Amino acid sequence: MKEYSARQAHDMWANGEVAIVDVREQVEYDSTHVEGVPLIPMSELTARTGELPTGLPLVIMCRSGARSAKVTDHLNAEGTWGEVTNLAGGIIGWAAEGLPYEGEPPR
Repeated sequence: MKEYSARQAHDMWANGEVAIVDVREQVEYDSTHVEGVPLIPMSELTARTGELPTGLPLVIMCRSGARSAKVTDHLNAEGTWGEVTNLAGGIIGWAAEGLPYEGEPPR
């Protein structure tokens, strides 16, 4: 499975080269999130795949990179979403790199 570091994902996202989707649960997102990154919780993904951004490669984000790895594998196995990449380290890695987020420091 392909992975991007938080810095790689951020820079590509900022340049409009990828779309990032957060797959954590609503309570986690409410506590800490990246402004402009949509939430589609892993627990709701099957019912909400129609909400996944299209037209750009997808990068999947969670707390630490574990859930997003599962979602990345699932979407790549479906084969209908083009290039799907895991964000290694999740939002914890994102914050550790000093990248912008809103809310509490992720734990």
